[in-house]
Amino acid sequence: MRDLNYALKQLCKKHRDGSFATQANRERILELVADQLQEMGFRHMQATSLKPKHVEALVARWQEETLSAGTIKNRMADLRWWAEKIGKPSVIARDNDAYGIPDRKFVTHQSKAKELVPEQLQRITDPYSVVSLKLQAAYGLRREESIKIQPAWADRGDTLALKDSWTKGGRAREIPITTEDQRRVLDEAKRIAGRASLIPTDKRYIEQLKRFENQCAKAGIHRVHGHRHAYAQRRYQDLTGRTCPAAGGLHKKELSPEQKAADQEARLTISRELGHEREAITTIYLGR
Repeated sequence: MRDLNYALKQLCKKHRDGSFATQANRERILELVADQLQEMGFRHMQATSLKPKHVEALVARWQEETLSAGTIKNRMADLRWWAEKIGKPSVIARDNDAYGIPDRKFVTHQSKAKELVPEQLQRITDPYSVVSLKLQAAYGLRREESIKIQPAWADRGDTLALKDSWTKGGRAREIPITTEDQRRVLDEAKRIAGRASLIPTDKRYIEQLKRFENQCAKAGIHRVHGHRHAYAQRRYQDLTGRTCPAAGGLHKKELSPEQKAADQEARLTISRELGHEREAITTIYLGR
């Protein structure tokens, strides 16, 4: 293990801020950061070596990779955590505007929905990763939820129940089972996991997360969040009988009063099923 990777791993072990999921995600991102700094020629770094030039190089790389503003801002938060823990908070500008990082966009006019491609799934050799992907597509689960879930416990017949310890923000929720495909995927997950979760018994969450990411990368599956977009758009079609604006449907100003009421009700339902608290967040998935 390279010096910086080891040093950041030790820093994460020493400072266990946040939930277990937050800690795992932070460790994963900082490991990625260490790898990318090495690739860009910054060698023999220690945790205390962080300088403005490193931050600027990372941001430039992420912008060249056309990562979303939200993804870059999340990574910046982990960089600021690193800088704070080594007593060098001033290494990173307090405002993301200093790096030309745009604000998050909550209204979209372009669909980001992604469907699973059978040929890509067949390239994945880990059955746990396969069924996690299928659960993301069938139920709109986040990646973390699709790995931590205990399918046998979650199966309530006509709903999928998610524990607060599996979800972002610790918000338990239920998702209706309305299609044969959802039932088929859940039964498959139960066969693989038994009474346990979709984390193999010989692995920790972060280890299975890394395996999932590696398996997806080798299969050419990227931006798995697009499966949540696809779920939201299917549910909008089911609930309103119309295509959502992001997928080419009518925009809000074109709807009749009755259609606007149905649109609002559908958005509230979809927001709850995705684990959000605000109706406005659905514009990311559905447009407006």
